[in-house]
Amino acid sequence: MDLVQGIGGVFFRAKDPRAQARWYRDNLGIPISPGDGEQTGEERMWDQQAGPTVWGPFPQDTEYFHNPAQQVMVNFRVADLDALLARLRSTGTPIRDEIEEYDYGRFAWACDPEGNWFELWEPRKG
Repeated sequence: MDLVQGIGGVFFRAKDPRAQARWYRDNLGIPISPGDGEQTGEERMWDQQAGPTVWGPFPQDTEYFHNPAQQVMVNFRVADLDALLARLRSTGTPIRDEIEEYDYGRFAWACDPEGNWFELWEPRKG
């Protein structure tokens, strides 16, 4: 029996939620979601492409999140990691230099304006 069908949302604290929402829209293409009480007409739900999702608890002392104060890191599936990294670099977004490659895809990390690191994953094709 399937009790959960997928991730319905990711919610996080921000010093300036509207500015953060705009940054993610402008830099990663994630639409501003409805429901914050400050509707402007540009909000909509994010219809994602179907694909794998990892639910992965990490040890409390992990260094994987690149910031010891950060409790959660979001992993975004992307179609073209190199193109997105070039776009983020052009905006001055902090990006870790290394790209890690595995049988299941390529990974890179970047940081939003409030210091939240996120992971970008280009799954292996085929």
